[in-house]
Amino acid sequence: QVQLVESGGGLVQAGGSLRLSCAASGRTLGSYGMGWFRQAPGKEREFVAAITWSGGSTRYADSVKGRFTISRDNAKNTVYLQMTSLKPEDTAVYYCAADRIGYDSSWSYDYDYWGQGTQVTVSS
Repeated sequence: QVQLVESGGGLVQAGGSLRLSCAASGRTLGSYGMGWFRQAPGKEREFVAAITWSGGSTRYADSVKGRFTISRDNAKNTVYLQMTSLKPEDTAVYYCAADRIGYDSSWSYDYDYWGQGTQVTVSS
C-alpha cells in the first residue's frame, strides 16, 4: 500500500510560479510511474503530467507543455511539479498518483494510488 500526500498548493497571481510536492510513505516509489492530474470545479479530472519510474521519460498535457515540469527524487520518495507562467485556467485541485507498472501514462485508470489533492488558485 502506498500513501501519497500532496503539498505546495496555494493562491498565486497569474504569471507566478508554484512547486507542488508529492511525498510517499508505505512503500518506495522507485518502481512506480507517477502522474499529476487536476480537477477544476464542475469539470472532470484531467491529466497534467507523468514520469516513468526511472525519470527517463516524461509526458505532458498540451495545455501545460513548456510551463510545467515534472521530476522525481527517488531517494526522497518524492515527486514534484514545477509550475510556471500560471494562468487562471490552471486553477484546480491537483492530485498525484502512482502506477505500479512504472509507465508515464496519461490515463487515470492506469493509476493504483491517489493522494487527497492540493488546491491551486491562480488569480487574474
